[in-house]
Amino acid sequence: MSAYCSFIAALPKDSTNPNREYHDNHYGYNIDDDNELFERLVLEINQAGLSWTTILNKQASFKKAYSNFDIKKVAKYKEADIERLLNDAGIIRNKLKVNAAIHNANVIIGLQKEHGSFKNWLLLHHPLTKLEWVKLFKKHFKFTGGEIVGEFLMSIGILPGSHAETCPVYKKLLKQKPLWLNSK
Repeated sequence: MSAYCSFIAALPKDSTNPNREYHDNHYGYNIDDDNELFERLVLEINQAGLSWTTILNKQASFKKAYSNFDIKKVAKYKEADIERLLNDAGIIRNKLKVNAAIHNANVIIGLQKEHGSFKNWLLLHHPLTKLEWVKLFKKHFKFTGGEIVGEFLMSIGILPGSHAETCPVYKKLLKQKPLWLNSK
């Protein structure tokens, strides 16, 4: 069983740990909406060096701070917005991560203009190996190393590995036909 699936299985049934909801209903599932894809990318970037539980506990604050992850709004953020974010105790106050979110929003807008959507751009390059994805992301985006890119792509169903085959969620996930099924 994957480490994440094992972690969830070990939680008490009445646990309010936000990882259970994320693991069971979001992790590894296809996402079609560009703003949701952007949200997942921003959250994965902000997780770097921290626990995923911390990020999930701050997810509502991130949504509020980053204009509900509206790509067009975040792309227009100026210095006052950066200062506001850096002073927001509800999120991760890291200037590199804040600047990456704004830069990446602008990149996604460019990809939308060229390919119709961020999702279309991802589909255009599918299937790639993790290493190829990392190179592609580094070419376009900021703060996108191997772990971040790998987790982002697993979390949206492009790369396999989000759930162990013995995990109860695995069969539920297969019914959604994640993109990684097409690359086997």
